[in-house]
Amino acid sequence: MTSAAGYDVPAGRTRVEDVVRGSRFVATLGRADDEAAARAFVDAVRAEFPDATHHCWAWVVGPPGSTARIGASDAGEPPGTAGRPMLAVLLGGGVGDVVVVVSRWFGGTKLGRGGLVRAYGGAVRHALREARTTRRVQTERRVVTAALSDVDAVRRALEACGVVVVGVTWGEVAQLDVRVPVDALGTVARALADATRARARIDVPRDAVPGEDAQRRGTPARGPDGARGPDGADPARGNDPS
Repeated sequence: MTSAAGYDVPAGRTRVEDVVRGSRFVATLGRADDEAAARAFVDAVRAEFPDATHHCWAWVVGPPGSTARIGASDAGEPPGTAGRPMLAVLLGGGVGDVVVVVSRWFGGTKLGRGGLVRAYGGAVRHALREARTTRRVQTERRVVTAALSDVDAVRRALEACGVVVVGVTWGEVAQLDVRVPVDALGTVARALADATRARARIDVPRDAVPGEDAQRRGTPARGPDGARGPDGADPARGNDPS
């Protein structure tokens, strides 16, 4: 399942086995947050089963069904009989950031193109049915700027909203580097305003990579009545790079 707030990803590694006309098909499924992790996963399974006849694989990096970063390989099977059907199952499986390797030990009986498609696709479906998932919450990077006297109140407000503080820069003011769930940006801004009487502000960082955040403008740290900061400035405009 996917939404603006996040999507399901594998919670760990899953391994299942099917036997089709004497051939063993062992599917190993896991999480891959990027293509390098997916390749490493494939290499690890290949090293674990060096005696397998084939190690066919597929991955989807990103939300379920996304084709922006995908990969697949028939690994020596007839073209289009393994990697492509495995990828098709992953794309329709409702799970993102996922990689699967199907290791085959030939059992002496050829399965034909249709049989291979069904066997490899079926192995991935089996793995998806057995896999446990967890929720990957989509976040955006923000910088919270607050007076030193407000830092404790800001931290409490952020913690209550499920915001992760990844770093703090100290100076005349404190700047907290945070990751905010995308569906909580407005809630966080209101919580900061309430906690600091609209003194704190929350902005997109100056070094944000273009396209990194869906929302490119700072979120105003305003109260319910739209109050501005104590100096009359809009709190959202302080470090707005636009």
